[in-house]
Amino acid sequence: MLTKVILQANIDKVETYFERADKIVIVTHVSPDGDALGSSLGLYHFLCQQGKTVNVIVPNAFPDFLRWMPGAKDIIRYDKYAEFGDKLISEADVICCLDFNALSRIDALAAPVAAAQGRKVMIDHHLNPEPFARVTISHPEISSTSELIFRLICRLGCFEDITYEGAECIYTGMMTDTGGFTYNSNNREIYFIISELLSKGIDKDEIYRKVFNTYSEGRLRLMGYVLYDRMQVYPQFRSALITLSKAEQSRFQYVKGDTEGFVNIPLQMKGICFSVFLREDSDKNMIKVSLRSVGHFPCNKVAAEFFNGGGHLNASGGEFYGTMEEAVELFKRALVKYEDLLLKN
Repeated sequence: MLTKVILQANIDKVETYFERADKIVIVTHVSPDGDALGSSLGLYHFLCQQGKTVNVIVPNAFPDFLRWMPGAKDIIRYDKYAEFGDKLISEADVICCLDFNALSRIDALAAPVAAAQGRKVMIDHHLNPEPFARVTISHPEISSTSELIFRLICRLGCFEDITYEGAECIYTGMMTDTGGFTYNSNNREIYFIISELLSKGIDKDEIYRKVFNTYSEGRLRLMGYVLYDRMQVYPQFRSALITLSKAEQSRFQYVKGDTEGFVNIPLQMKGICFSVFLREDSDKNMIKVSLRSVGHFPCNKVAAEFFNGGGHLNASGGEFYGTMEEAVELFKRALVKYEDLLLKN
């Protein structure tokens, strides 16, 4: 049995919204990852089962290794079809905002979503949610937004309406947001949920293969280059840093998602408890920052204080506007400030 994490008042409101709605739009954050797509498509399949007209709209492209997910081919990219997206959002009775805590996280989608008259429901697991939705289901203690979607559907009394396709999506989101259940995944209820998803007939081993073992030759060569030439280790701080420029990405025919998981690799070294990956973004004039840690070191605090970001204790993200050299210096300042915590961890 699952504990009742979500407030009953929120369950009741969402139930009413869904019952009265004909058209529902689901939106998620910029550069959607496995949890963003897993939660969005998991909810999409459920609502389609309820006879609703449902559209998933994302701000921009998502990684190739997630394109196999059931329903992914029907996702609308706002950067390509903004006018169509605006129409769907303005006509929606309900707008489900998944896996983000602030409208700024959906980039150009923020304006039409903010202006829309439809009832907004936020379902998310990041800290400090902004009050833009009528219903806010925010639980940072939960491992993924996909897990929250599963819990919501069950609390609505609709477990039987989770399809095979929906179960695949929810499992993918849970798996990817915990690094294959290697962090933020000690709650035993996660494994009860996995058992229930397996009862839908999903093949978790095949899902793992599709996500983690279908990379291109370019990605593997890029990984080798990054580890040999672009990884710096700071043993005195129990930390490591990886940097990657736009030019270096081009050398290896980089496509979105090729660097997924790189930030986790330095944590395989004995004695390293904090890893940061700085990558120049090809779409924007900024540096994408990924942070990971093990134990009790709060990489989310580093993300918030130094890189305009946030997230979870062991998995966070941020961004930096400036040169790579400036971002590296900022990282070094963070190491000095958090030296005591790093050495105690």
